[in-house]
Amino acid sequence: MDSALEKATFGAGCFWGVEATFRALAGVRSTQVGYAGGAVSEPTYKQVCTDTTGHAEVVEVTFDPQVIRYHDLLEVFWANHDPTTLNRQGPDWGSQYRSVIFYHSPEQEAEAIRSREAAQKYFARPIVTEITPAPEFWPAEEYHQQYLEKRGLSSCHL
Repeated sequence: MDSALEKATFGAGCFWGVEATFRALAGVRSTQVGYAGGAVSEPTYKQVCTDTTGHAEVVEVTFDPQVIRYHDLLEVFWANHDPTTLNRQGPDWGSQYRSVIFYHSPEQEAEAIRSREAAQKYFARPIVTEITPAPEFWPAEEYHQQYLEKRGLSSCHL
């Protein structure tokens, strides 16, 4: 990986739609869906869906900060899900659908906290998004990668 590229990891509900949103951004070099923040090594989708592993469905975004800033990725994150619902996005519920930012550096942590404070003015209820150090990332099964794109779909929900 080019040393100038950086990573960002976000959980904002079903990872299919989150991945498609970030893949469309100029400066995003690649995305990968997977699981993070749980207690099981190499979890499967089936295990994560039991809501017992502690993992969130996440998207790992590799981006070029010369083209798109981490701040811009955060703005897209806040604008594309409801960060005020605990363990739920639309019809999907369970801790795997929680709103979470896994930061990869102290600078990302500080920027995520600042952006959460700025985003709060757009929501009537308190934001419940976790901001925590990036744990080990476990890639999801191949059939989940670019799921919507492979099927010619633009979103997860009606």
